[in-house]
Amino acid sequence: MVDPRVTRLADVLVGYSTQVKPGERVLIECFDVPDDVPIALINRVAEAGGLPFVTIKKNRVLRALFNNATEDQMKLAGEIEAARMEKMEAYIAVRGTENLTELSDVPDEKMKLYESLWRHPVHSKIRVPKTKWVVLRWPSPSMAQQAGMSTEAFEKFYFDVCTFNYAKLEEAMLPLKTRMDAADQVHIIAPGTDLRFSIKGIPSIPCTGERNIPDGELFTAPVRDSVEGTLTYNAPTINQGTVFEGVSLRFSQGKIVGATASGGTTDKLNSILDSDEGARYIGEFSLGFNPFIMDPMKDILFDEKIAGSLHFTPGQAYEEADNGNRSAVHWDMVLIQRPEYGGGEIYFDGELIRKDGLFVPEDLLGLNPDRLKNV
Repeated sequence: MVDPRVTRLADVLVGYSTQVKPGERVLIECFDVPDDVPIALINRVAEAGGLPFVTIKKNRVLRALFNNATEDQMKLAGEIEAARMEKMEAYIAVRGTENLTELSDVPDEKMKLYESLWRHPVHSKIRVPKTKWVVLRWPSPSMAQQAGMSTEAFEKFYFDVCTFNYAKLEEAMLPLKTRMDAADQVHIIAPGTDLRFSIKGIPSIPCTGERNIPDGELFTAPVRDSVEGTLTYNAPTINQGTVFEGVSLRFSQGKIVGATASGGTTDKLNSILDSDEGARYIGEFSLGFNPFIMDPMKDILFDEKIAGSLHFTPGQAYEEADNGNRSAVHWDMVLIQRPEYGGGEIYFDGELIRKDGLFVPEDLLGLNPDRLKNV
């Protein structure tokens, strides 16, 4: 018997996030998840009149494939998946993992082939701009361990946060969207951080469960060459199977001209940032405020929504909030500004917008955790 929580989640993903209509082709892509998940999604898409298509992937299998792939093979795999994605109106991805670092020992040159020839053409160029899409993780004992919780407690947390009232959250975001759309200069202060940039003329996009589950962020992008100063992230981040901590980036005329990380990972950090020219420029600036996500767990779909956080993303810009930056990389890294993480301030055009993780102006108080938890 299917867990009723899985059925409810499928309702959210199909009925709310992607709003599947009769006749629409929907690609369901699942990584290391129980069979009940794609089955529930297939049934719900069919109930909506959609046409479900399914791909089942496993990270251990992908590791073997990446390790042995040639450039021509990666290119052909990307072309095949791109041709299929072109046929889809919607995309739902449920991404689980049995081992967070399964891809950590895949050689850098192989991962760069995957990023540039497979992932980027399929997802950045087709899926993101051309389909209705939603991406989420799947709870596992390894995720519970990352979060410092029991498996049972984490599963409850997961289903609660993934079925949050996102329609009401959208209403609470509108005043912040109005302010971000009107703003020019942004100034961010935190330990190891003093950063300035412009967001003038670039739209801000509310994220309320249509693209990511869980959700709760509002993003835009800096004017590409406007970023000046230093930003030090305080949440761990994972890229290509490697955990990076203490990442600090120094900017001049928009470009990352200095990048360091703790634990002997500085060389790999710079290798990723050297993937292409756009990887050393920023493609996204976003504020996170999901009231149920408070601490990092090395999973970016959760961590980028942490209450009182922001993320500043090297690499590809989204077309909805486009500053022109193009890259095979899109690396969300998170700075939490609540007091227990060192605090910090954000200013729009000289006005204090958020201090120590809490919004200050009267019209933005509805985005603070005490209000949003009651939405």
